[in-house]
Amino acid sequence: MTSTAKRTDIPRIIGHRGAVGHAPENTVAGFRKAKELGCSWVEFDCMLTRDEVVILHHDDELDRTTNGTGLVSETNLAAIRRLDAGSWFSSDFAKIPVPTFDEAVAALAQLGLGGNVEIKPASGYDRITGRIVAERTAELWPATLPPPVMSSFSLAALEEAQKAAPQLDRAILWWEIPDDWQAHQDRLEASAVHVSVKKLTEARAAEFRNAGIPFRVYTVNDPADAARLFDWGCEAIFTDYPDRFA
Repeated sequence: MTSTAKRTDIPRIIGHRGAVGHAPENTVAGFRKAKELGCSWVEFDCMLTRDEVVILHHDDELDRTTNGTGLVSETNLAAIRRLDAGSWFSSDFAKIPVPTFDEAVAALAQLGLGGNVEIKPASGYDRITGRIVAERTAELWPATLPPPVMSSFSLAALEEAQKAAPQLDRAILWWEIPDDWQAHQDRLEASAVHVSVKKLTEARAAEFRNAGIPFRVYTVNDPADAARLFDWGCEAIFTDYPDRFA
């Protein structure tokens, strides 16, 4: 499919980084929990190690979600694989590893979960991360799953993804939504926008609707917020607690 093709297979509820309220973020264990809680799609973050392997991780630093320290971009995969990525959340998840992208895709295929692949470049690594993540996604994504959505806050990363794998669906992530959002949408041939529940206004939602651009909202954990957003025409929400919307 081309990136601008209208999707009919996006669920209303997407697990954020797996199911962050119940399991460590960006882990296979989190994917399993999201599936258990009724998700058919999950969102997760992709970064590059020093030796340019795609892993699932959110922060520039290792410190918050592993027992390691330092920058992901300055650490080789072998060292990252020795880290514990679960104990910070709960002893029930002790010693689970940081997954590679290859392992994550294999888990999604096994669980039957669709995926929003967020390109999360470390500072200064936007273009190489966008290119490599797109290339790996195009190479590995199984035909048994719905086509993935690739998203990023980094316009440069999305530009490289567009060049490397133009057939993949792209969505622009915004925190502050600029007035020229549609120009970026057109340039990157993106099919949707992903926006913050804290920043989206009813007027901006109307702009998206009037332009025929699907919008999806992160991170929504309150059912009342979800009801309001769906009334505004929101296509999907990303949530840490899928069970609240069962």
